[in-house]
Amino acid sequence: MLIKDASVASGLSADTIRYYAKSGMLPPIARDARGWRDFSPADVEWLITLKHLRSTGMPLAEVKRFAQSAHAPDADTSQNRALRLNIMQRHAHTLARRQTELDACAKYLAHKIAIYSNKKDH
Repeated sequence: MLIKDASVASGLSADTIRYYAKSGMLPPIARDARGWRDFSPADVEWLITLKHLRSTGMPLAEVKRFAQSAHAPDADTSQNRALRLNIMQRHAHTLARRQTELDACAKYLAHKIAIYSNKKDH
C-alpha cells in the first residue's frame, strides 16, 4: 500500500512515517516499480506499535532504541530481546506511576467540581 494508505491505516501522518523511516525506526520498506514505498500489513502493524509507544509518552530516543533493536540482524538474540523487554518494563513502570498521578488528579478535580456545582450564585 502507498504511504497515504499506510497513514490512514496507522493513524500517523505521512510526514511522521517518513521521519520514522529515515531515522531507522522502520524495517526496510519495499519499493514498487515506480520506486514508491510499498507498505505491507506487517509494516503497518509496526507503525501502529510506534504510534502506541509514542502515545503512551515513551521518549523518541527510547522508541528508536526499541525499534533498532527489533530490526537489527541479531534481533532474536537473547541480548536484544532482553533490551526490548527492559525498555518495555521500565516504560510500564513509568506508565503505572503516571496513572497513579492522573487518578489522584481526577479525584481532586471531581471534588472541586462537586464543590462548584453545589455553590449558588447570590
